[in-house]
Amino acid sequence: MKKLLILLVGVIAAIVALCMTGPLIGLAFSALLIYLGMHYYVKAKSVFTKVLWVVIGLIGVFSAISNVPALVGLAALILLYVLYKKWNNEEVSFSTLKVKENDPFTNFENEWAKLTK
Repeated sequence: MKKLLILLVGVIAAIVALCMTGPLIGLAFSALLIYLGMHYYVKAKSVFTKVLWVVIGLIGVFSAISNVPALVGLAALILLYVLYKKWNNEEVSFSTLKVKENDPFTNFENEWAKLTK
């Protein structure tokens, strides 16, 4: 029954993600415009080019605001990822840092407490 529920929710999430492909592409393009505007604004030397890159960045911001439905598509993609991990009985973790328990450099305070006793 649990696998059937995961499959059903996965199919619905896949349909939602496919329906939101257009807004997702628009949001990615908006993010690219914002990034380019900020990146080249910092590198620009003249006032005209700074104004030009600010205008391009603002176009990207307004375009991103108009693509707010893409957030539903992003949520559907994340849900698909989580369901895929659950289907394969794997642990779902969004953090990339994995701390070693016995590493004295990451657990310096524990090691220092052992040394000062």
